[in-house]
Amino acid sequence: MCSAFRSALLAALVATAACGHATASRPPATSTRTLRVCADPNNLPFSNQRLEGFENRIASLVGERLGAKIEYTWWAQRRGFIRNTLRAGTCDVVMGLPSAIEQAATTQPYYRSSYVFVTRQGTHQPASFDDPFLATATVGVQIIGDDFSNSPPAHALSNRGLIDNVRGYSVYGDYREPNPPAALIGAVANGDVDVAIAWGPLAGYFARSSPVALQLTPVLPHEEPPFPFVFDVSMGVARANRALRDELDGVIAANRPAIDAILREYAVPLIEAPKVAAR
Repeated sequence: MCSAFRSALLAALVATAACGHATASRPPATSTRTLRVCADPNNLPFSNQRLEGFENRIASLVGERLGAKIEYTWWAQRRGFIRNTLRAGTCDVVMGLPSAIEQAATTQPYYRSSYVFVTRQGTHQPASFDDPFLATATVGVQIIGDDFSNSPPAHALSNRGLIDNVRGYSVYGDYREPNPPAALIGAVANGDVDVAIAWGPLAGYFARSSPVALQLTPVLPHEEPPFPFVFDVSMGVARANRALRDELDGVIAANRPAIDAILREYAVPLIEAPKVAAR
């Protein structure tokens, strides 16, 4: 989900096609304002229909600060998500967009995270994509399409001739199962792969509940032009709705400690402080 990010990763976080929709809200009792949020109903740690994801929690915080009830429209994350939700006018805001995405007006970033190497505790931790370990290990990566060209880590591996020992795990998975992207982290735990390269928030959340102790190492360097491995993440609104964007900026600026606390609760690997661009 989209950004060079969705270019592999965020593209999955945010790419989407219709999967039917329903609404659910958790409003303050006296609120007369509604803030409509489009989100995936089955995509922990980000969101789900039971409102258990960290994006649900942050959206709830935003609603409280704006005196608005939150109302959800649920769409499975696939390509076309922005077109079929925000740009179609079915919601006011989408959480968790790459800050540089062009299809929306984005807020100041509220967190920055990274792709990470995921290995079993006590095994070798790769230092970078040039670590010789990756040439002999079985490597799992997230994929979005039917090849590896849409994932920054897959590009980095392919550029080094590492193809035969790479295993692709769809970010979509079997949508009938809970949390399809968790399969990649599970593959490390059960020994199907020696190392996985996954988006940090997803890896951190599922690694903490793994029956086998796992270790996470941020990918270094932070980018391999033209592919970045670290991303600033923002909320997105319709490009014409700059007034709401500015309101959300104010909420983010005034509530960074509370937002950071939510992210830490979900074991999101945070990389430095988000960049705050001048308007």
